[in-house]
Amino acid sequence: MTKHHVKQSPARAVTAGQPTEGPLTPEELQLSGRNHSMPFEALHDDITPVGLHYLLIHFDIPHLATDCWRLRLSGSFERCLELSLEDIKARPAVTMPVTMECAGNGRSLLKPRPLSQPWGLGAVGTAEWTGTPLAPLLDEAGLADDAVELVFTGADSGIQGGVEEPYARSLTIEEAMHPDVMLVYAMNGEPLPLQHGYPLRLLVPGWYGMASVKWLTSIEAVTTRFLGYQQAVAYHYLQGPDGPGLPVTHIRVRSLMVPPGIPDFYTRRRVVDAGPVMLHGRTWSGHGEVERLEVGIDGEWMPAHLEPPLGDYAWRRWSMVWVASPGEHVLQCRAMDTSGALQPVEQVWNYQGMGNNMAQRVEVTVR
Repeated sequence: MTKHHVKQSPARAVTAGQPTEGPLTPEELQLSGRNHSMPFEALHDDITPVGLHYLLIHFDIPHLATDCWRLRLSGSFERCLELSLEDIKARPAVTMPVTMECAGNGRSLLKPRPLSQPWGLGAVGTAEWTGTPLAPLLDEAGLADDAVELVFTGADSGIQGGVEEPYARSLTIEEAMHPDVMLVYAMNGEPLPLQHGYPLRLLVPGWYGMASVKWLTSIEAVTTRFLGYQQAVAYHYLQGPDGPGLPVTHIRVRSLMVPPGIPDFYTRRRVVDAGPVMLHGRTWSGHGEVERLEVGIDGEWMPAHLEPPLGDYAWRRWSMVWVASPGEHVLQCRAMDTSGALQPVEQVWNYQGMGNNMAQRVEVTVR
């Protein structure tokens, strides 16, 4: 892969500048206008409508003509392949509900705030994805014995960290051969929307969204570790600007609440009437099944009811009745999964603002 270096200050190698406690910058506001969160009220739905599903676009949306588009498998394969969209659709199809979350979800709540897309907590959604499993295609191409990783490259490209390159991520052979990793071409029963990766994207269930490369054009089997920017520099848990840190992979355990009552337009603070209030929301994890959900009312934690998950990689609904008394209250929710991981109530800070699964806070006035 050819890389074109541009002049850029060392301080901008990982983020657009040092973390800050100042107001949102014009660059952050520009990013937030291009990308959008899922509104919390969409947590009512098992499956997120396409228009409400979170969206992050790193560079520009490429416009690809389906009749010209091809997926190319090259590198350390016994047989290099070139497939049209119709070739891929002719393969065995699977539909799977998967919760996808951006690794930067919750970034804007960290103090100091890392400079990048300033997500609140809504960078998530659950869709029904349709496509074909990747592993049989890799078997058909025949991975060579010296292949160590697969590099997935999209049609979008840009400059980040002083490097110009297409968006690309890699998986180890073992990770890519997982039976639930798919090449997907439909979302909620319709062709992939352009902004979500049309005509084809990778889907890596249980991982943060950066692994599910959009506008997929090539899969290359390589004999050494891939060191592209999105793999080796971005998406790491770091305490400072210098690496290497730990790579971001599976989704950390998280829960969200549908804010009860009605909102104030500007502050979004909630107003509810005194008496029984049904609290509910969704919870998920990429490290295991969620086995416990607690709701905090002014710091006192109580268990909530958990419904069955929609699928192995999809969120599950939780609910609890709160008898609301007049006054000011703070509501929270936190989940624990089968790996033993529990959502923190205080921030666990990192330099890139990744994986901030700190428990949600909802301020409520009961009248």
